[in-house]
Amino acid sequence: MKGLRRFVRSDSWTNRPDRRITRQVFATGRADPLYDYKAAFQTAVEQVKGEGRYRVFADLKRVRGQFPRAVRRREDGSEQDVIVWCSNDYLGMGQHPAVIGAMRAELEAAGAGAGGTRNISGTTRSAVDLEAELAAWHRKEAALLFTSGYVANEATLTTLQRLLPGLIVFSDSLNHASMIAGIRNGGGERHIYAHNDLEHLEALLAAAPADAPKLVAFESVYSMDGDIADLGGTIALARRYDALTYLDEVHAVGLYGETGAGVAERDGVLDGIDIVECTLGKAVGVMGGYIAADAVIVDAVRSWASGFIFTTSLPPALTAGALASVRWLKAHPELRAAHQQRAATLKARFAAAGLPVMPSESHIVPVFVGDPVHTRMISDLLLEEHGVYVQPINYPTVPRGTERLRFTPSPDHDDAMMDDLVAAMDRLWTHCNVARLPAVA
Repeated sequence: MKGLRRFVRSDSWTNRPDRRITRQVFATGRADPLYDYKAAFQTAVEQVKGEGRYRVFADLKRVRGQFPRAVRRREDGSEQDVIVWCSNDYLGMGQHPAVIGAMRAELEAAGAGAGGTRNISGTTRSAVDLEAELAAWHRKEAALLFTSGYVANEATLTTLQRLLPGLIVFSDSLNHASMIAGIRNGGGERHIYAHNDLEHLEALLAAAPADAPKLVAFESVYSMDGDIADLGGTIALARRYDALTYLDEVHAVGLYGETGAGVAERDGVLDGIDIVECTLGKAVGVMGGYIAADAVIVDAVRSWASGFIFTTSLPPALTAGALASVRWLKAHPELRAAHQQRAATLKARFAAAGLPVMPSESHIVPVFVGDPVHTRMISDLLLEEHGVYVQPINYPTVPRGTERLRFTPSPDHDDAMMDDLVAAMDRLWTHCNVARLPAVA
């Protein structure tokens, strides 16, 4: 106790000269600032507004069991019934009775939070069971949960560069922001290859030192254009040049393959992927992200990744809900078939109406606008006048001049909803003076 008292007296907050100055400022009020911080923030916001890409959040209340219907609260406090056309809850599993029941039961059994990081009391039974289920889903030895798909990508790709000194990363030009952040934060050598261009990728791989560690990072389904990578061709190149493969399946997991494990399962190349990264927040319908790989890879990332080590674990209700969802998805391929049918139907209806639906081989249905102001205008009018909610997609999510509306029909979007949507789009396209480009189904 004596030692503690000496420490407190010798390092007293109030006795340090710099603290006395701070206290004086608190007492007398802040001096005239040398830098106008608020003006800088306001300038940044006004720049986004001036470019027509300022984002306005729709205040939505999801109603259990009624997806894709929701209730929107307007700025004046009134409410409006809407149909959500842009949700990443692709299959409506966030509303599924099996998922909700599992979450409710786990909440009652285990309480709200996980209680800490995975290392400090936060490894819950449902998290362990979920990781085992995910590993088996992707036919890997192990899996590791993160708090989101973004964190999974950023933390893993950063950490791989620490674990493999001199690692050269080859990244598709349209990879997600989380992958770009992880690759940049790792600080190693990186090369960007043209989107889905295997000739360019091979040229870059061939030019790299043969004995250097290498990693090819790419996605299966690219969520803004809806195209799908050539997984088999990419894997073959990676093997030829002794590179690891890192595949982001966030917009494919649950949606493709016999059991829903993704495009790698659909294409029969699961064994050719060294590390797969996925989300639990889209087709699984809950929240979180994960990687699956050989046990030693997962163990190394678990032991070194700051984004995993220093983050509170997912609540047990979430991991229990995700576990129930994955098990349901594995056993119900008819849900995936219905999803693909709905997407194909909407593409065909847009094309028949002369609307510029962009080429897409996946479940993503993008409609080209090409101007941020018009995109925002159409989105606003669809919502206010027709109860159709679809968020405008502008820069930096897509390149300038390629602004679009991105529709994600689910098995629960019926023909009547599609009739109303296409009729509203047809009227607004003329009203907003947007060019009708050649439609491609």
